[in-house]
Amino acid sequence: MLRSPITHDRCHVTLEAFAGQALAGISLGMVWFLIAAGLSIIFGTLKVLNLAHGSLYMLGSFCCYQVTVSLAGVPGNFWLAVLIAPLVVALVGGIIEVFLLRPIYKAEMIYQYILTFALVLIIAEVCKMIWGTGYHSVKVPWPFQGSVGIFGLSFPIYNLFLIAMGPLVFIGLRTLINKTDLGRNIRAVTENREMANALGTNVPRVYTGVFMLGAWLAGLAGSLWPPVSVVMLGSDMAVVIDCFIIVVIGGLGSLAGAFVGALILGLTTAFGLYLIPKLAVAFGFILMIIILIIRPYGLMGEPE
Repeated sequence: MLRSPITHDRCHVTLEAFAGQALAGISLGMVWFLIAAGLSIIFGTLKVLNLAHGSLYMLGSFCCYQVTVSLAGVPGNFWLAVLIAPLVVALVGGIIEVFLLRPIYKAEMIYQYILTFALVLIIAEVCKMIWGTGYHSVKVPWPFQGSVGIFGLSFPIYNLFLIAMGPLVFIGLRTLINKTDLGRNIRAVTENREMANALGTNVPRVYTGVFMLGAWLAGLAGSLWPPVSVVMLGSDMAVVIDCFIIVVIGGLGSLAGAFVGALILGLTTAFGLYLIPKLAVAFGFILMIIILIIRPYGLMGEPE
């Protein structure tokens, strides 16, 4: 759930208020992009619509909290958690792909939905068993504590860090896909799995690598968000719904579409909360419906 770092009197929409909500929306959108990028990459390559993607995000948040608590007193414990937690989630993603998804790739897609939905329930129960049903918090890490003045407003430095992370991850993923051997293999498998396999590409290994990359992105987002909000059960469902809206808006399987979609949804949510709080939840769905009517395959997707 969005918690805007800036509050204003809604009766007086000023330039400062507009700028503050814009920054809050962009920072939220950049975190959503990290999650949606993983969902989009997995779907674009494996054609798996992973309903448990939000659960991987939530698992990343709990792992981040656990590492920061376990290493309390160790300098930079939060940043160690940001390194460790996404790797744990990526490992879980690899196990899911190899042992659960791989055997049913050739089955009807409904089996993938049932399996990944079952994982939502299983991961939630595991998190509940380990961390309970209470709320957990993580302190804002050094050196991003405090606020800076922007357009006459006091804006959290950590949110600026989140804003910077989105473009950095986007550029990194584009470079990985377009400039590396792994990226060429991913593109080849995405275009034609059988042809890539005939030319010597290890398709199962690429599938596992892509799923682990998507899970790592979800775990990274889950690790970065706790200093802004709280770690709790149920965050998986809210996040995965927002991510599905983003990939539908941007276009299924489009990384650039996920970036644009996350930015649009973040801004829409921030201004919706500010202007009409009671309808804020509906803005994302309204936006999705409008875009589907105008462009059924998303802003940057391609018709199949």
